[in-house]
Amino acid sequence: LAHHQSGHNSGVIHSGIYYTPGSLKAKLCVQGAALCYKYCDQKGIPYKQCGKLIVAVEQDEIPRLKALYERGLQNNVPGLKLIGAKEIQEKEPFCRGLMALDSPYTGIVDYKQVAQSYARDFQEAGGTILTDFEVTDMEMAKESSAGSQDGLKYPVIVRSKKGQEVSCGHILTCAGLHSDRLAQLSGCSPQPRIVPFRGDYLVLKPEKSYLVKGNIYPVPNPRFPFLGFHFTPRMDGSVWLGPNAVLAFKREGYKLLDFSPGDFLEAVTYSGLWKLVLRNVSYGLGELYRAFSLGAQVRQLQRFIPEVTTSDVLRGPSGVRAQALDSEGNLVDDFVFDGGSGAVGSRILHVRNAPSPAATSSLAIATAIADEAQRRFQL
Repeated sequence: LAHHQSGHNSGVIHSGIYYTPGSLKAKLCVQGAALCYKYCDQKGIPYKQCGKLIVAVEQDEIPRLKALYERGLQNNVPGLKLIGAKEIQEKEPFCRGLMALDSPYTGIVDYKQVAQSYARDFQEAGGTILTDFEVTDMEMAKESSAGSQDGLKYPVIVRSKKGQEVSCGHILTCAGLHSDRLAQLSGCSPQPRIVPFRGDYLVLKPEKSYLVKGNIYPVPNPRFPFLGFHFTPRMDGSVWLGPNAVLAFKREGYKLLDFSPGDFLEAVTYSGLWKLVLRNVSYGLGELYRAFSLGAQVRQLQRFIPEVTTSDVLRGPSGVRAQALDSEGNLVDDFVFDGGSGAVGSRILHVRNAPSPAATSSLAIATAIADEAQRRFQL
C-alpha cells in the first residue's frame, strides 16, 4: 500500500494557495487540509505544522507573489500574510528574498502512514484489500440459469492478470499512473491521457539540515508547466530539495535509466506530448540538463539559500507524477471524474485525474466521490 505516488510524494500538507478560485482543486484542498489535521489528531499520526514561505528573489516576481496572496485569500486559506526581507530571515535565517508569502497553516506528514491508517479504517468497516491484482478485463456477468439474486446485485466481473475475479455492483477507480488505461479497458474515453513525469530530489546532508526550518518555495512562473525547485523538511528530520520534472520512460520508473518500450512508445506517439514539448523546448532542455548535473540543480537552490554547496547535497529519491495531458498539450489542472455508457460503463466512476494536492485533499475528495457515486448510481 502507498507504494507509488503516495509513498514518493513530498509529504506536504498544502494549504490551498495556488489553485484557481472556485475550482475543485482549491475547494477540496482547503477542506482537505483541515480534515487531514483533524484525522491525524484522532489517529495519533505525527505531523508538523512547520509553515511555508513562497519567496520572491527578483523584483519581477513581486507582482506575481501579490497576486498569489490575493488568490489565497479568495480560497479562504487561513493565516496568510506578506512579509519583507527582515521577517523572512527571522523565520528562515539562511534564506534570502525581497518579499515572501507566509503560510503558517502548511504542514508535513508521512502519507504512507496516513494511507495505511485509511486501509485499517476500510478493513474495520468490512472492506477487503487485494494487492497485486492487475486488472485485465471488465465485463457483464453471463446470466446464470438460476437467475440468482447475487448475479443481479453484482453483475460486473473484474478479472486480474492471474485469473482472479471480483463481482461488483458498481466500480470506483482511482488508478493514478494507470487511470487512462483502466478507463479505456472499461470502454470509456481515452482522454485525458496520462504522461509520466519523474521528479528527482536531492537531500541535504544531515549536518546541514539546520539551514532549513520550514517549506521554502519559489514564486510559480506561469510560462513554465511545473513549479520548480523547493526546500521540503521531512518528518524524519531530513530535508528534500527539488524536484525537477523530466519525462519518465516508464510509468513506474523511479530510476534515471528505467525504461519500458511500451510506456515510452505510448508517450512519444501522443500528439498532446509533442505540443507540450514544442511550447516548452528551452524549459525541457534545462530540466534534462539539471537531471544529470548536480551543480545546475544547486545553482537553482542558491537563489534562496546561498550557503548551499554541491558538497552539502546527495542524490535522493524520485517520484513519478501521473500527469494528465489533453490532446492540445495542456496539463489538465483540475480533478476529472468520468464514467461511460453501456452496461459496464454506466456502473463505473473513474477518477481520471487527481493531481497534487490530492494527498492533502484525500478526505475531501472521498466525500466528493461518495456524493458523485450516489448521484450517478442513484444509490
